[in-house]
Amino acid sequence: MPLIPLQLPAGVYRVGTDYEGSNRWRDANLIRWHQGSMRPVGGWREKTDATSDITAPPRAMHVWVSNNTFARLIMGSANELVYIAATGTVSDITPSGYTTGVVDAARNTAFGGSYYGTGFYGVSRPNTGVFQECDTWSLDNWGEYLVACSTSDGKLYEWQLDTATPAAQITNSPINCKGLTVTEERFLFALQAGGNPRKVAWSDREDNTTWTPAATNEAGDIELQTSGEIMCAARMRGRTIILTTVDAHIATYQGPPYVYGFERVGTACGTASRKALIAIDQGAFWMGAESFYVFDGSSAKQMQCDVQDYVFGNMNKNQISKSFAVHNSEFGEIWWFYPSQNSTEIDRYVAFDYLEKHWEVGELNRTCAADQGIYNLPIWVDETGMLYEHEILNAGHGSLVPFVESGPISLGNGDSIMKVNQLIPDEDTQGEVQVKFKTRFHPNDTEREYGAFDMVNPTSVRFSGRQIRMRVEATGNSDFRVGVMRINATPGGRR
Repeated sequence: MPLIPLQLPAGVYRVGTDYEGSNRWRDANLIRWHQGSMRPVGGWREKTDATSDITAPPRAMHVWVSNNTFARLIMGSANELVYIAATGTVSDITPSGYTTGVVDAARNTAFGGSYYGTGFYGVSRPNTGVFQECDTWSLDNWGEYLVACSTSDGKLYEWQLDTATPAAQITNSPINCKGLTVTEERFLFALQAGGNPRKVAWSDREDNTTWTPAATNEAGDIELQTSGEIMCAARMRGRTIILTTVDAHIATYQGPPYVYGFERVGTACGTASRKALIAIDQGAFWMGAESFYVFDGSSAKQMQCDVQDYVFGNMNKNQISKSFAVHNSEFGEIWWFYPSQNSTEIDRYVAFDYLEKHWEVGELNRTCAADQGIYNLPIWVDETGMLYEHEILNAGHGSLVPFVESGPISLGNGDSIMKVNQLIPDEDTQGEVQVKFKTRFHPNDTEREYGAFDMVNPTSVRFSGRQIRMRVEATGNSDFRVGVMRINATPGGRR
């Protein structure tokens, strides 16, 4: 009988029942598909140990180059703001009088956690109390200087690169804000300015100390017509996208007297957190409360997601404000990190390959990150404050093992039992992965496991079933490439 190719499309498919994922990859960790082959995500190595300088999990990172061409890296947690030099020296630049925030989000359903006059005495409230998000920072650079705003503190700060002088409040800037961004036209946007959840205020062009509108400047403000609250913003080519809890808006520079025009470009597409938005040349991508969205230059749309049930069905929604996004430009991916259902801290990721249009999933503890470019490699940070350089070939993945496992693969016509006695591997670096097979005679039958089989050409195996699952695991710190495996199978009757 001819060899049967186990040819599965790239990416993970995890929607609906187990059998609905037939002939697709169903589970994975630290695996990507790139340029026609399956391979492990690059490993990592420690870059800087900031664990003794950070008292809470870092929630924001920004990297840029100053005028003297030095690389700059800033990291912020609920309790502090630090600068990490290229030499690894960590300097505390937390503003004087900074109001520290909360590390974990909370839903208060106890006394005082709802509204006066609702409910009955002695009857517990439903799990719908007042929600308090975890606190994080908005970070950007104003030329070579850092600008920053913490959700707990609400002030706009600037740091002028002197490690002996902490960040200081920007003169005349609004207070009680929830974030900031610098536009392409060199205006500083303050989000939720003055405590108004719908207000965007901006400074004069090239002058972040002038905020009062006048005929002689371009400062201004507007209250967006939205039922939600502003969450975050990011600059795009010629525009700035602003996300609320319910919709998306675009700000376009028009010049005096109105300076900026605002247009709503999407409804029912709010963001899940203040750090879940990434804007790149291909568009803006973000995570919502139950879906993923993209702004393609025309309108905001829900993305077709092959792992939507898996991600949002196993997420700790009370801690969703910790989720964040990072661009992995080398491989054309957007990664979102989030806490799983039984975790209060980030421990999982989901990634979208926007070049090849597929999804990847896995487990990894990272709380903020920066793409390569300023530094040669991506820099990602765990909850303790340890900085890692990522995407390093053969560097290892700590205690984690890259693997991928398929959904059910029907053998033959799906009716007859097939006996498999040989596997023909398609592996670039043969011997650096092993394969396991799991068989069933019916969809709800007991599953039997065979292997692991180390790859030789050919590999002798022996099992039978109507459907199989294949699991491929790394055996070391290799940079393997796996293509289309083939099996030698013959009919073996009915059962």
